[in-house]
Amino acid sequence: MAASPSRKPRPPLTAEKLDELAISYVGRFATSRAKLNAFLTRKLRERGWAGAGEPPIDELTEKLVRLGYIDDRAYALAKARSLTAHGYGSRRVRQALSHAGIAEEDSGDANDLATAEAYEAALRFARRKRIGPYAEARPDPKLRERALAAMIRAGHGFAVARAVVDLGPGEVPDMVVDS
Repeated sequence: MAASPSRKPRPPLTAEKLDELAISYVGRFATSRAKLNAFLTRKLRERGWAGAGEPPIDELTEKLVRLGYIDDRAYALAKARSLTAHGYGSRRVRQALSHAGIAEEDSGDANDLATAEAYEAALRFARRKRIGPYAEARPDPKLRERALAAMIRAGHGFAVARAVVDLGPGEVPDMVVDS
């Protein structure tokens, strides 16, 4: 069996290449400032820096923000919509936004959306996992606890999770509960 050809090491990054990488990244992915910074830092660590002085990561990120390629507020709102549509609760949304490096001042609308849709998101999660009104039969106490724990891990408040889990199979979920 022939040995695979060794990969030629990639050349260190220059300012021009760093700019190309950043624009390519924001063109392919919805991202935040912090995620772009982390991506560029990782690429510099992998390939090295051939430019003079320090790599202009912060300046490049700010340039892309000014040009409108990066908008942390819009990213946060889109992320919140996506997570609540998949049935995740407001705590999970806040956690994801924090992980993406979204500042508190940029996450306000996203957190408000997640809070407003808490019960609907809990029902979507219950439907996906066949919990509460979407179960085939009432669970025994041990399965009920597992369902409740799954809903809490998905970021739902205890009151909302309990209200959904305690609905019987086929019951119409029409109540609104404070999270």
